[in-house]
Order: sequence, then structure tokens, then C-alpha cells
Amino acid sequence: MSGPTGARTGRSAQGRRLRRMRADGWQPTYGTEIEGEPQAANACLDCGWGRLIFAQTFEDPGRLIEEIRDEAIDRRDIAVYVRDPHVLLALAPQELFLDPSHTYRLDLATYRTGRRPRRGFQVRRLASAQDAEAVNRIYAARNMVPVPPEFFWSRHDNRSIVYLVAEDAVNGEIIGTVTGADHFRAFRDRERGASLWCLAVDPQASHPGIGEALVRQLADHMKTRGAAYVDLSVMHDNTHAIALYEKLGFRRIPFFSVKRKNPINERLFTGPERDEGLNPYARIIVDEARRRGIHVHITDAEGGFFRLTYGGRSIHCRESLSELTSAIAMSICDDKAVTRRVVSAAGVTVPEQIEAGDPDEIEAFLEKHGKLVVKPARGEQGRGVAVGLDALEDVMKAIETARSISDRVVIESFVEGEDLRLIVIDYRVVAAAIRRPARIVGDGRSTVRTLIEHQSRRRAAATGGESRIPLDGETERAVRAAGFGLDDVPPPELEITVRKAANLHTGGTIHDVTDEVHPELVAAAVKAARAIGIPVTGIDLLVRSPREPYYAFVEANERPGLANHEPQPTAERFVDLLFPLSMPLAARLAAGSDARR
Repeated sequence: MSGPTGARTGRSAQGRRLRRMRADGWQPTYGTEIEGEPQAANACLDCGWGRLIFAQTFEDPGRLIEEIRDEAIDRRDIAVYVRDPHVLLALAPQELFLDPSHTYRLDLATYRTGRRPRRGFQVRRLASAQDAEAVNRIYAARNMVPVPPEFFWSRHDNRSIVYLVAEDAVNGEIIGTVTGADHFRAFRDRERGASLWCLAVDPQASHPGIGEALVRQLADHMKTRGAAYVDLSVMHDNTHAIALYEKLGFRRIPFFSVKRKNPINERLFTGPERDEGLNPYARIIVDEARRRGIHVHITDAEGGFFRLTYGGRSIHCRESLSELTSAIAMSICDDKAVTRRVVSAAGVTVPEQIEAGDPDEIEAFLEKHGKLVVKPARGEQGRGVAVGLDALEDVMKAIETARSISDRVVIESFVEGEDLRLIVIDYRVVAAAIRRPARIVGDGRSTVRTLIEHQSRRRAAATGGESRIPLDGETERAVRAAGFGLDDVPPPELEITVRKAANLHTGGTIHDVTDEVHPELVAAAVKAARAIGIPVTGIDLLVRSPREPYYAFVEANERPGLANHEPQPTAERFVDLLFPLSMPLAARLAAGSDARR
């Protein structure tokens, strides 16, 4: 009696375990023995962006190759723990390549939880569809493969996959994410391992230590589950990430990963291009052109110059400035006083402006408006711009600084509001984003100067060196206005704006609002672009809110940085403008239909 009863009980428990394993993402192979819960054969784990294919569970290299070949379109599968990569590649040299990444391992038996308190953010499990959308936004900003939001949400309580997010304590925004895979729960890994994937921090985040906190939280979670170690794969030249992992105790181990040759992985197996000196603003366009089969000739990488050729048409560009922009349009944008007059005549609202000259006139202008903006009549990237000046002495100093960049200086009435950049291509708004000035967050230990230096390094790393916070007079003035000196230690979690202008090149951040911008703001940007006669431009407005119609025109940029607006299709629309015949037929027909309307 007890024997049959016990057998039934055992089979029932075994069935529950099998159902749980399948729910966790384990893919059983016919013939696999379940008795005693052995390690599964031919195991894969779907992560949304692609699958982890655990090569150590495959006995037959041919079967492993077939599994890699089953990669879905627009996904990126990774065969990990490949024992003999040379054998695998020899069997399918045209289809597979050795991933140029290092494998690192954190031994959880010796790992100790970090005691450094987190300031200004918390780390928690992914808990909503909104979290999933925010994670995809960060993936897009980091050029990572997106995940269908429904996949995130359907798997957020999965036992094999763990999704963690970092949440800003003040505004609730998701500012970082990491994914963990529990190998034991995925395929009954006999080594009880785990792995870390998709560590990503919002490039606009100002809080220090987000990446470290996410890694530590995942390590703590896996250790609590009984995992023996956490492995990760990191590109061999990602020095910043490697430095973080080694600081936390990760050590390199001799394991390899193999991937399938596909468009997502193309840069990893085609070798380095001869355009390594291109900045992000040129590279995003070059990459889009190459995807369409457009020939690219780099004429000066350091300056961002390249020539695109398709069929019988050839166009020379400098980043988003092309031969389609006339010299007249460029000269209008180059002189801020002229820009203001041209767009004002077209009915665009502009702030009051004078040229710096007579000190009495300047003093009267200051008394009339209370606060002023000083900027070079000619210049770019925010150099020489001073914002929110309310003392005549500061105005005169700012004029002298601006004159070092341009012999003519303009003074404008200061308009309160947020800085909105709208990208107009072919007289259509393609992207819109709020630009915010550089900020730091106090930790109770570091001086303002140190916090600025740290934040500047983070901004430089996030933008390929394009964004840094200068320690100049404008920064000192902004810090002083906040009640601090550069060598003061601000209290924990206090946010300090250290620049008044929201220019990205001086450490500002950018936040996409394309889907919510008010139609009146869109109309104003298009009207300004048409008045100048410029096919590609960045129109800057000061607004109360991107959702309200009130604005004041600031300036037009003839060479806007398209890379700052990912994932909006700025590069795609730019190449559409240059080479309409490179567009897919359906897109060309849709564009023609829109133009007729």
C-alpha cells in the first residue's frame, strides 16, 4: 500500500517540478530523463532580446549549430560556455563568429554585500508595463536590442529570469536596469550558476553608483537563492565596465561565446571600419547609410565629414549638415540677430533683444527685464552663453567672455521655462526633447568640485566624449546662485544645477517628448525652418511645458546632433531626404501621400 502511494506522490511532485521548469523557460528535449532532476540537455532560455543557448548542455556540435540557426529575426541569440569554439566555427564559418567579449565571474562564496548607502534612487524588481517601456527606452538609448514590452510583463515574476530596475526617488523615473538568469531554475544547472545581462544606465541620469547598485543587488539576490557564482560577458574594449566589475570582485575566466552573423552583430565580425575617428553625430548617419547599401567615403573623420553616394547621386555632409543646406540658410543661422529677425518676420514669437554696446542702454534693458541672457552673435555648442543674469556687473563680465568668441554680442530678455529642441527634417518635426542643464546630486562627503568632475566623466562616457561640464566662470556663478562654493560639501540627495544653459556640450541632459509635444510648438518650429529655408535644423524654444502652446524662440542650429534623439528615427529621415530612392517602396508611397495632403 505504501509503495504505490509513495510512487504516485513522487510522480506528482516530479510533474509539478517539470511544469515549473517549463514555466521558467526551460525547453526540454525528447528523451531527457526527469527522474532525479538531472541537468537538462540542449537548454535555451528566452530573454526577449534573444535566447541564451547553454552550450555546455549540448553533446552534439551539429545540434548546437542548428539551435543557433533558429535565431528569430531582429533578435540576438548568444551561445555561452562554448567548450571548443574553434570546432564550432570550423563547422559553420560563414554563419557563426566568435564574440569579442571577455567572460567574468563573481564567486558568491567570497562576495560581500556593499555597505555604501544609495542616494537618490532605489533598486527594485520590475513591477509594471510602464517599467518595461522605460527599460526599452534605456535599451534604445544604449543601442541595445529592444524587448517586446509584453514579454517583460509576462515574465516579470519568472523564476529563471530576474529583471531589476533603478528608480529615481524624487520623480519615479527608471534610470537603470539589469537582467539576471538563474541557471539552476532554467535548466537544473549542476554547478548552480547564474549570469548577469543587459546592465544599462540611462545616459541622462545624474546619480552616481547606479550601475554598481544594480550589480550588487543582483549578486545579493542570486546568493540568497543559493547560486555559486554570477558570470557576465563584456566587450573586450569596454574599459569603464571592466573597471567596475573588477572593483566588485569579478575575475576573468576562460569561457567563450559564439553568435550568428546578422545585421545586429555586423560590427563585431566585419572588423573595424576606417572611420573610427567619427563622432556619434556623424556615425549615426554613416551607419544608417551603410544599412541601405549607400556607399560611404570618409573625407575627414575628425571633422565629421563624409560623402554618401547612391546610384548617380553624391552628397557631401558634415554630420547632419549637407550640401542641401544653402549658404544663405547657413549664414542666417550663423548670426543669431539675423535668425531672430527672419523668424520674427514670419510670425514666430521671439524675446526682446539688443546688441551689446552702450552701457546705459544695457543697464536700462536690465532694469526693464530683471534678468538677461548674453550670447555671442556667432557661435555654437553653448560657448560664451550666460543665462539668467540679474546684476549689471555679471552682464558686463559675460559680454567680455562672449566677445572672446564673437566680436558681436547680443543680449536678450530672460524667459523662464524649459529648453525644448525640435528636429525638423524636410519641414516635418521628427523628434522633440526637453534639454536640462547640468546637475549634480550631493552625497554628504564630496565637494561640489568633485561631484562636478565625476558627473562630467559620466556624461563624457555616455556621449562618446561630446558632453562635459566645464569648470569655468559660468559654472561658478550657477553654483554660487545655489548657495555653495566649489569646495563646499552639499548635503546628501540635494540636487544642484551647475549650469544655467541646457546645452548638451556643457553637460546638459536630453529627455524625449516627441509623443507629447503641443501642435502649436510643432507649427512654430516648422514655420521657423521654412522662414530660414533650411531642410534640416534644430529649433530651440523656451516653453512652460512641452504640452502647452506657449513658447519663445531661442535659435536655429544648422547642424543638430541627430544621435541625441535616439530612438526617434532622425538618421533614417535624414537619409530619406538625401536619397529618397533608398527608401523601401511602401515608405516612398506613404511619404508621397503625406506630401500631397
